[in-house]
Amino acid sequence: MRLDKWLWAARFFRTRTLAAEAIAAGHVSVNGERAKAAKALREGDRVVVRRPPFERTVVVRSLAERRGPAPEAARLYEESPESLARAAALAAEMKALPAPRFKGRPTKKTRRDYEKWLHSGDDE
Repeated sequence: MRLDKWLWAARFFRTRTLAAEAIAAGHVSVNGERAKAAKALREGDRVVVRRPPFERTVVVRSLAERRGPAPEAARLYEESPESLARAAALAAEMKALPAPRFKGRPTKKTRRDYEKWLHSGDDE
């Protein structure tokens, strides 16, 4: 099964086009290597999906040709415990931050500071 189809069926992305764009941008890797949208995915493959600021590491458990309901999609993969712990820690950190106080449109400096913070974990 194609990687972009599986990401769409597993509900990581709303459309196959968005999945293919994320793959082309290098935000998805399979078994530690950068992948293309047409990459053949098999059960047991390790897929890393980076959607800043979160990064999810999952193992493919089964393949599906169609996009089903969310509980069915959740059975297509198993998320690693490390990935769950990182996501929970980052969510707690983000929740603890004070709400941004913007008055109108942000300045160029505040936008750059926000993007710098958002991508601060991408150095790895």
